[in-house]
Amino acid sequence: MISKGYKIRRSSRHSRYNRDRVTGLQIGQSIVKWHHVEHTAPRLWDAYISILSHQAMILSINSSFVDPLLQLETQLELIQSSFKMVFAIPSPEEMKEAGNSTEDDEEDLKEMIVWMNEDSSYLQEKVLVTISKVLSFAAKKVKRYPSVDAPCLGLLAAELSLLCSHTDPSITQQASLGMHHLLSIAQRQNADSIKNEIESHSFLPLPSDTEFLPNIFQDKINIAQRVGEALLPSLLTDFVWSLLMKLSAPSLTTANEAATILNLTLEYHVYKVVMVSKIVDTIYTQLCENSPHQMQDSMLRVVTLLTRTSPRKVIFQLMDYLIPADNAVILMLQAAGSEPHVAPHVLKTILLILKGKPGEKPGNQMERRRFSIDTSNMMPVAASHALCTLLPVGSYKKVVAQFFPELLMALMFQLFYSSDMRLVTEGRHFYARDALRILLNCSGLQEVETALKTKNCWDEFSQELFDHHGVYLVARALIDCNFPQYPETLHYLYKLSVEGPRRSEDSVITVIFLTELLNSFFKDPFPEEFLVLFRNWVNDSNPAVSKLSLQKIASMAPVVNQIENVCSLLLSILNAFLSKDKTVVTQALLTLRRLLGKLDRVTYSSLCTRIASSYCPLMDHSNGGIRSMAIRHFGELIKDMNRYTWMLNPVVLKGLVPLILFLEDTETRVVSACKYTLATCVSELKWSPTFLLNDQCYNFEQVVLNFCNNLLIYHGNYITDLIADTLGFLGSSQAYLRRASVILIGYLATLGGHLLLKDELQVMFEAIEPLHRDKDPVIRELAETTYKLFKKVAHKLTSSNVKQSCQKMFNFIYIKKLKLLYNYHGTNNLTHSPTGIKETRNDKKRPTYINYEDIW
Repeated sequence: MISKGYKIRRSSRHSRYNRDRVTGLQIGQSIVKWHHVEHTAPRLWDAYISILSHQAMILSINSSFVDPLLQLETQLELIQSSFKMVFAIPSPEEMKEAGNSTEDDEEDLKEMIVWMNEDSSYLQEKVLVTISKVLSFAAKKVKRYPSVDAPCLGLLAAELSLLCSHTDPSITQQASLGMHHLLSIAQRQNADSIKNEIESHSFLPLPSDTEFLPNIFQDKINIAQRVGEALLPSLLTDFVWSLLMKLSAPSLTTANEAATILNLTLEYHVYKVVMVSKIVDTIYTQLCENSPHQMQDSMLRVVTLLTRTSPRKVIFQLMDYLIPADNAVILMLQAAGSEPHVAPHVLKTILLILKGKPGEKPGNQMERRRFSIDTSNMMPVAASHALCTLLPVGSYKKVVAQFFPELLMALMFQLFYSSDMRLVTEGRHFYARDALRILLNCSGLQEVETALKTKNCWDEFSQELFDHHGVYLVARALIDCNFPQYPETLHYLYKLSVEGPRRSEDSVITVIFLTELLNSFFKDPFPEEFLVLFRNWVNDSNPAVSKLSLQKIASMAPVVNQIENVCSLLLSILNAFLSKDKTVVTQALLTLRRLLGKLDRVTYSSLCTRIASSYCPLMDHSNGGIRSMAIRHFGELIKDMNRYTWMLNPVVLKGLVPLILFLEDTETRVVSACKYTLATCVSELKWSPTFLLNDQCYNFEQVVLNFCNNLLIYHGNYITDLIADTLGFLGSSQAYLRRASVILIGYLATLGGHLLLKDELQVMFEAIEPLHRDKDPVIRELAETTYKLFKKVAHKLTSSNVKQSCQKMFNFIYIKKLKLLYNYHGTNNLTHSPTGIKETRNDKKRPTYINYEDIW
């Protein structure tokens, strides 16, 4: 309470105030929110009463049933109001001076208003005295608790650190004392960390209250060290954040003081700062607002210091801005990469971003956090742009040499992605291409860059449809110039191949590069550790990768017998026959044939049955080129293995059905292949030679009759198997196959009817029945004839097992040869084969050059 002795005298001259002076006082009162001196005493009473009232309300709210959130909001409003009242009350000493003064009351008040508006040091000192007392009280109280929670210490420490350098000694003293007590409280919060730092002799202990000297916090280095040690990471982040905001303060003095303390703190304790991305984003915003040049340097220094311990967070944040990068981003990139010892971490982070594909959505939650929140994800493009800025920096020369293979392949991948997505548009820079050119120049490979320019390669990269021939050109240019990074590049490509690229298109580029490097520095066959890669690539999900691998394996035909595990290699090629891509199957057939032509006969014989069986399904392939090739290669295999016919007989007999049926194929190349292979089969099976396959004498039904008679004579027990195979072609979508299969099954049933059971014959009836309604009249007529043949066979069947056995024995002893049953003369619907699949009949070595434009 204020005693009545402090009551202000009312001046007798108050009645002489004129209108202008009253107006001036009202303006002053509106600024500092004080009434006239004569009303001061009542205002003091009101203030104290209001504060007591607020305190009572705060206490009463604690015990009320009001919503907790509403309680907190109300209490905060009351506390803020109380603080404003306290700091607006004049001190008793000032009240005495105002009451005892003989000067004109109006002039005293006017001077007070002017002074308070011009210089706020009076209010600062008063507030600091209060804050220091509060902090002193709190510092003593917290000693009784094992830990405390004071989340505002970081922000308050930032304010006090600036006031420790104030020009007014009294303010400096109060700020230093307040900082001393604040750090004492912070040490209680950070007790465990402080204990560890004390044990490691890295902690600067605070002096006791009796030893405290005000000038201890006037040294900014001392402030930075002690604040960084005492504050928890979250509070230190608040401290840094508050100082960062001061860099944009109107007062240049305040901004400079904040910049100095901020940079010193980060120099010593940047590893404790969290929310790095938010700080970097704030710096970017301030740089875009054209901050003073001196402050820009301080902000960029902050970026440099943050990059020391959090390069990923800094770089990822910089890559998340719009492209092309503006001047602020470029300045921040230069700052992030300004220290040589940080360069490896910066490049690793950029390489991590370059693993992404522009426009690709992250696959899991962790990647979504790591990459841009924008679904378009243009961070890889921004990373390519960043390399254009960082690679030419002199301090990066050694690091670029270290990461040359990774950078080379990452940029090659990005070249393909960017072109594939048509990111290269008129007036837009192609950052991946530009970064690749800079990489070559910075790595001492100017000759390579010039060679690619001569071949118009750089312009080719800029085209919308970028094919893999450009990858080949880059690889060849590096090889032709004997680039010194060859060992490291080969090692990285091998590692990349073993680990497996992230995407199938990456595999294509990797295979091209690795193949060209190996071709230039190794003779065929490749060492086993590389050959196993090509064996695995044969069955890659990407058809282009499969064809590249098969082409390279085919070039090794002259040295096939020197290859370790050649059987495993051949079996992987057979697996490629199952590919859904016809170009892969075609290349697999060509590759296998070239290898078999040079393979030693011992190894060949061990695999011949497996290989022959793999050809059979391809004889019925939907593609005429594959059909003809599989059929012809089947015949060549039989000819190669003429000494092992006994091993191949079951497979040869199983292949007779498609060989006979596809004599009616509409493509000349298929018919020709069938005639060639059937003639080979007749020779190797020791059947009576037939002239019916000659073009001059060819008649399909005559050929069928001839083959069926030979089957009955030499391999009668296979007839039922051939009948089963023929049934599968009766439902073919091709009319010529339905016609041929109806005729063939008629002859087989007539010759081997005695081998059939009633159930088997019933299946045959059911299979032939739909053909009576076929849209082709020829097929309907043939089906009717075959149906009658089945009836005759069924009529001869008996239910007596004894009679059936006798009948079968009689038919084996007495073999009769049939005559023509259908009088079918065939159709002349042959078409010439398209010129798309070519194969050589000789085994001369082909050049190792692969035309990469022909494989996709």
